[in-house]
Amino acid sequence: MTNSREKALLNFKKSKSLLEKIIKMTESGEYCIDIMQQNLAVIGMLKSAHQLLMEGHLGSCFRNAMESENEKKKEEMVEEILKVTKLSNK
Repeated sequence: MTNSREKALLNFKKSKSLLEKIIKMTESGEYCIDIMQQNLAVIGMLKSAHQLLMEGHLGSCFRNAMESENEKKKEEMVEEILKVTKLSNK
Protein backbone atom coordinates (compact mmCIF):
# COMPACT_ATOMS: atom_id res chain seq x y z
CA MET A 1 0.00 0.00 0.00
CA THR A 2 1.35 3.42 -0.91
CA ASN A 3 2.12 6.02 1.72
CA SER A 4 -0.76 8.24 0.59
CA ARG A 5 -3.18 5.31 0.82
CA GLU A 6 -1.93 4.48 4.31
CA LYS A 7 -2.50 8.07 5.41
CA ALA A 8 -5.94 8.12 3.79
CA LEU A 9 -6.84 4.84 5.51
CA LEU A 10 -5.81 6.33 8.85
CA ASN A 11 -8.07 9.32 8.18
CA PHE A 12 -10.95 6.99 7.30
CA LYS A 13 -10.49 5.05 10.53
CA LYS A 14 -10.31 8.24 12.60
CA SER A 15 -13.41 9.52 10.81
CA LYS A 16 -15.29 6.31 11.55
CA SER A 17 -14.41 6.52 15.23
CA LEU A 18 -15.39 10.18 15.45
CA LEU A 19 -18.61 9.54 13.55
CA GLU A 20 -19.56 6.90 16.09
CA LYS A 21 -18.95 9.51 18.82
CA ILE A 22 -21.13 12.00 16.95
CA ILE A 23 -23.96 9.48 16.74
CA LYS A 24 -23.78 8.93 20.51
CA MET A 25 -23.64 12.68 21.12
CA THR A 26 -26.72 13.18 18.96
CA GLU A 27 -28.60 10.30 20.58
CA SER A 28 -27.86 11.64 24.07
CA GLY A 29 -29.01 15.15 23.13
CA GLU A 30 -25.70 16.95 23.52
CA TYR A 31 -25.34 20.60 22.56
CA CYS A 32 -25.83 21.18 18.82
CA ILE A 33 -22.72 23.32 18.38
CA ASP A 34 -20.54 20.61 19.94
CA ILE A 35 -21.99 18.06 17.53
CA MET A 36 -21.48 20.39 14.56
CA GLN A 37 -17.84 21.00 15.51
CA GLN A 38 -17.19 17.25 15.60
CA ASN A 39 -19.02 16.88 12.29
CA LEU A 40 -16.77 19.52 10.71
CA ALA A 41 -13.73 17.62 11.99
CA VAL A 42 -14.95 14.46 10.21
CA ILE A 43 -15.60 16.41 7.02
CA GLY A 44 -12.06 17.80 7.19
CA MET A 45 -10.55 14.34 7.65
CA LEU A 46 -12.56 12.95 4.74
CA LYS A 47 -11.52 15.84 2.48
CA SER A 48 -7.91 15.24 3.47
CA ALA A 49 -8.26 11.52 2.69
CA HIS A 50 -9.73 12.39 -0.70
CA GLN A 51 -6.79 14.70 -1.46
CA LEU A 52 -4.28 12.04 -0.40
CA LEU A 53 -5.92 9.45 -2.65
CA MET A 54 -6.00 11.90 -5.57
CA GLU A 55 -2.31 12.73 -5.15
CA GLY A 56 -1.41 9.06 -5.01
CA HIS A 57 -3.53 8.27 -8.06
CA LEU A 58 -2.05 11.12 -10.09
CA GLY A 59 1.47 10.08 -9.14
CA SER A 60 1.02 6.44 -10.06
CA CYS A 61 -1.98 5.20 -12.05
CA PHE A 62 -2.57 8.43 -13.94
CA ARG A 63 1.13 8.98 -14.67
CA ASN A 64 1.50 5.41 -15.96
CA ALA A 65 -1.50 5.83 -18.26
CA MET A 66 -0.18 9.13 -19.63
CA GLU A 67 3.22 7.58 -20.32
CA SER A 68 1.67 4.67 -22.21
CA GLU A 69 0.94 4.54 -25.92
CA ASN A 70 -2.71 3.60 -25.29
CA GLU A 71 -4.74 6.67 -26.29
CA LYS A 72 -8.03 5.13 -25.14
CA LYS A 73 -6.57 4.51 -21.68
CA LYS A 74 -5.36 8.12 -21.53
CA GLU A 75 -8.80 9.45 -22.42
CA GLU A 76 -10.46 7.18 -19.85
CA MET A 77 -8.10 8.35 -17.13
CA VAL A 78 -8.75 12.02 -17.90
CA GLU A 79 -12.51 11.38 -17.85
CA GLU A 80 -12.23 9.62 -14.49
CA ILE A 81 -10.31 12.53 -12.97
CA LEU A 82 -12.84 15.04 -14.32
CA LYS A 83 -15.74 12.99 -12.97
CA VAL A 84 -14.25 12.69 -9.49
CA THR A 85 -13.30 16.37 -9.46
CA LYS A 86 -16.84 17.40 -10.39
CA LEU A 87 -18.26 15.18 -7.63
CA SER A 88 -15.86 16.56 -5.04
CA ASN A 89 -16.83 20.14 -5.88
CA LYS A 90 -20.54 19.62 -5.21
